[in-house]
Amino acid sequence: MNYTKKKSRKSIRTIIISWFLLLSILPLLFVAYYSTVKYEQAIDKELSQRLSVNAREVEVIIADFKSGLQLKREKYLRDLNLIYSLSVSDFETLRSLSEQILSQDSTSEINFYNREGRLVSRVYKNEKRSVIKDFPKDEAVFLSEKFLSYLKTNKEIGSLDYFDNKIGLGLISRIQNQNQVNLGYIQQIVYFDRSFLQMLKTKLKLEFFLAKEDTRVITTSFADKNFQFSEVIRSSILESKEQIFEIEIKNNPYGFYVNRVEWGNGRFLLGLGVSKSDASDVLKNIRWAFFSVVGLVMIFLLITVTITSNWILKPLYELVEALQSFESQEQAITIPVKNNTEIGLLTESFNQMSIKIWQAKTDLKNKVKELEDANKKLIETQKKLVHSAKMISLGELVAGVAHELNNPISFIYSNMTHLRDYSDKLIALVKVAEDQPMELQTKKEEFEFDFIVKDLPKLITSCEDGARRTRDIVLGLRNFSRLDEAQLKEADIRDLLDKSLNLVQGETKNKVEIIKNYEEIPLLRCYASQISQVFLNLISNAIQAIDHQGKIWISVRSYWQDSKEFIQVSIQDTGKGIKNENLDKIFDPFFTTKEIGKGTGLGLSITYGIIQKHGGDIQVKSKENIGTEFIVTIPVGFDFTNINKNDSNY
Repeated sequence: MNYTKKKSRKSIRTIIISWFLLLSILPLLFVAYYSTVKYEQAIDKELSQRLSVNAREVEVIIADFKSGLQLKREKYLRDLNLIYSLSVSDFETLRSLSEQILSQDSTSEINFYNREGRLVSRVYKNEKRSVIKDFPKDEAVFLSEKFLSYLKTNKEIGSLDYFDNKIGLGLISRIQNQNQVNLGYIQQIVYFDRSFLQMLKTKLKLEFFLAKEDTRVITTSFADKNFQFSEVIRSSILESKEQIFEIEIKNNPYGFYVNRVEWGNGRFLLGLGVSKSDASDVLKNIRWAFFSVVGLVMIFLLITVTITSNWILKPLYELVEALQSFESQEQAITIPVKNNTEIGLLTESFNQMSIKIWQAKTDLKNKVKELEDANKKLIETQKKLVHSAKMISLGELVAGVAHELNNPISFIYSNMTHLRDYSDKLIALVKVAEDQPMELQTKKEEFEFDFIVKDLPKLITSCEDGARRTRDIVLGLRNFSRLDEAQLKEADIRDLLDKSLNLVQGETKNKVEIIKNYEEIPLLRCYASQISQVFLNLISNAIQAIDHQGKIWISVRSYWQDSKEFIQVSIQDTGKGIKNENLDKIFDPFFTTKEIGKGTGLGLSITYGIIQKHGGDIQVKSKENIGTEFIVTIPVGFDFTNINKNDSNY
């Protein structure tokens, strides 16, 4: 017999393999990953310690430079010729003496300033280490006011200057004679350039760079002078929060440590770096070893689990195949028992279940047919009850509407006599005006023409008001009974309330004051006639609950809850209220507190069903001798696709 073979949503084999992998492979992977991460962290830690120690060594070297400059300064200031030349403004001799000093000294530049702080002598070494004398002629160069102010009370101050490919670390000192009179200032400068970094590289076996505090690199110790180092490290220095950050230079990873070196009132960046290629190679080998072992273990486990799962699951697959074929069989089926294990016990249970299901299936078909017949009868009875309730409600409505129609129609009818009389007189006046124009004034006084002119518009207005009231009543009845209102459409709840109020206007006149509070609300997709029936039922009940004089408040608003929009309608009266013991039963079918023959007990039951059909809710609050409030809440975007079509009978 043919049948459609179904597949399981989850495979037991897959679950077993997944658990094996979870409990065995994942721990191995974790150990491998954790070990490599820890090894890499240890490398970075050792690298950080090494570079920080080297950074301190470089700081000591820079401090030695400063001490050397101070010792040389004391030597220069003991040279009487030098001091004399500065005091008598013999700048040419001063430059010559400076040239002799630089030719025998490691200092890179010596500048002299007069007592006003103006540059009068500059001697420096160029890139070829040749001594150059500079004659400041075109533009005067002065020490900054900050330096001059500081040197009034201090002996010396450090200066930091940036050039294209080097940094100048300077020491500016005050020069005084024996009487402590200020003669001028001397500035000693040592250039930190590529040759200096090469010296550090040879000594410490590291790579270096010098940069401004804004990370713009001045020079590096790398062989490639054209390498744009600034662009590579700028983001790393500014964004990295670690002491060590990694930069790849020409496919070679480097770990860099940046030290901020203070000099005078400024500071610059000194970067120390070391290649991590050897450590990376070792780390790659360790990772390869770890993951190779994990891969071999994974393959071994997969083979083992696959063999084991096949041995365990084969009998289960046979049982599943039999179960799948059971769905397409027209009679009970049984499976032969092949073993005495738990699977054999499961097979015996399946055979017993198959027989019982077949018997239950046969009984169920008979019961379903009986229920379908009973449901058809119930639907017909429901239609009749709903129609009966509608007719009773319509009968009460028609009585009030007939009384309401009688007043404007009677008023129009009584006015017709006067309209006929006025029209006859006006026609007669027209004929007199045509035949006997001289007697027109006499006839106008005889027919009271002026009174007719004043009274005729009033009669017409009165007839129009009566006709308009009659039209509104008939239009309200027609809207309430229109067939297309039984279809889903977008409607304004406020219009439906006003139409319902128009239908009961005769019952509220001189008895009930209607107070409306309508807020702006969206259109509601609904069965408009059914919603109108709800409002008519609730308003009619409120009117009937008021024995003499009273008020009815009707309010409409919208609100949001849980990202959904709702419309809420409240109808509150000052009637006699509902007893507490009846509050839980007012929506039950056939429950009524009215006298026999005046109520069916279906009005509120139908109302409740209509609101439920629209996905809404209705609540009631009441106190005896105070009044009752019905609160209807309906969602704006309700989906009617799952509503039973039979519900439209409400």
